[in-house]
Amino acid sequence: MIPLKDDVPSVTIPYVTIGLIALNVLAFLYQTSIGTGGERAAEAFVFEFGATPCRITGACPADFPSPYVTIFTSMFLHGGFLHVGGNMLYLWIFGDNVEDTLGHARFTLLYFVAGVTAALTQIAINPKSAVPMIGASGAVSGVLGAYILLFPFAGVQMLIVFGFFARVTRWPALVVLGLWIVIQFFSGILTFSSSAWGGGEAGGTAWFAHIGGFLAGIVLLFLMRPQRAARL
Repeated sequence: MIPLKDDVPSVTIPYVTIGLIALNVLAFLYQTSIGTGGERAAEAFVFEFGATPCRITGACPADFPSPYVTIFTSMFLHGGFLHVGGNMLYLWIFGDNVEDTLGHARFTLLYFVAGVTAALTQIAINPKSAVPMIGASGAVSGVLGAYILLFPFAGVQMLIVFGFFARVTRWPALVVLGLWIVIQFFSGILTFSSSAWGGGEAGGTAWFAHIGGFLAGIVLLFLMRPQRAARL
């Protein structure tokens, strides 16, 4: 299931949303260019600027840059084209309307606070992990949390692909994003359980970061009080 667009028009130009997408794409292109110099160089870059839980909690050594700085730099790094493409697609579809409602400054604050909260949530789940976290998923999750409260009945066009079958259908945002967060929750529980029973370290997707970011977006929306009422 791939979201294509929503049916809520923006009144203002989403400068921040556009700027964030541009920065993420530029960072990914730079990251890709490093990869052409060798796999080790690309891995070193991710380990240097990704948010590694054990470095932030002090459970393992940390050099340059500051571990706290990496919480922000990690938001602009991605693990591949699908990773950055998926995050930017969700930010483009849902970010403009949240920015339109909150205003540019408060939207920027929501985005980064949600991103920080997402990282801290994942760190709290696995504080000794030596696997660096990268991606804008946590911050984007915060945008989704705000959107589901602002526009629960907005229509979202979804591309449904099943084998050779493909169809575009319209779903309410409440269903699209509600299903999304449920998947994150159960995936996080399964990953955590597998790691605990197996005695190993969970890698891959930071599911709890998504959950933390989503909940942060909901809380922040209440605290920030939108400039104008949400439009359906």
